[in-house]
Amino acid sequence: MKPPTYNSEEVQQISQEEGERNVATAVCVQLAGRAIIRVVSRCEEAQDNCNLDLSECQLMQVPDAVYHLMRHTELKSCDLSGNVITKIPPKLAVKFSLITELNLSHNQISKLPDELAELQELLRLDISHNAFIALPSVVCRIPQLKRLQANNNSIIDIDAERIKRAPSLEFVDLRENTIPPRIYDLLCCIDNITIELSPRQVEDWEDLNI
Repeated sequence: MKPPTYNSEEVQQISQEEGERNVATAVCVQLAGRAIIRVVSRCEEAQDNCNLDLSECQLMQVPDAVYHLMRHTELKSCDLSGNVITKIPPKLAVKFSLITELNLSHNQISKLPDELAELQELLRLDISHNAFIALPSVVCRIPQLKRLQANNNSIIDIDAERIKRAPSLEFVDLRENTIPPRIYDLLCCIDNITIELSPRQVEDWEDLNI
């Protein structure tokens, strides 16, 4: 088979495209390398202070290597905010069982594993600025949880009665969500927990001026 022939202009264009691809690949490798170095460095810091801060590390998930590096450390807090994480694995609750604070804010999470209910020491949980459309029921089963940040999601489904019966909840931030009027009113009736809500939007059929 006769090989294709190219004129000088085509060769120059192909060479330029290859060069651009090589530069882009090199940049990606460099960025990935920096991210890995950052994660390892922060794991080493956590071995000293027991506070794992993996915020703004370009993570799509929690690498298995993190659990390995932390296997001999009794973590007190874990910050995974500002990444592009979509899913929290069940083993996080097993590996980090003693944490009192978990920050998952500013990610792309829409669900939480039921295993988080096994976090016996967890006092504060931040799931704000994510992709939740329903408030995860597991948050009402975490035995010591006192503060829950769930603001700035797209939450339309909340079991108000379950929140009311949560064992230790004292404060819940639900501002900047799309909570339906019926659920909104039920939440307003809860008096044993401080619940932060954005001003209720009046539905068209409720506006008597129309």
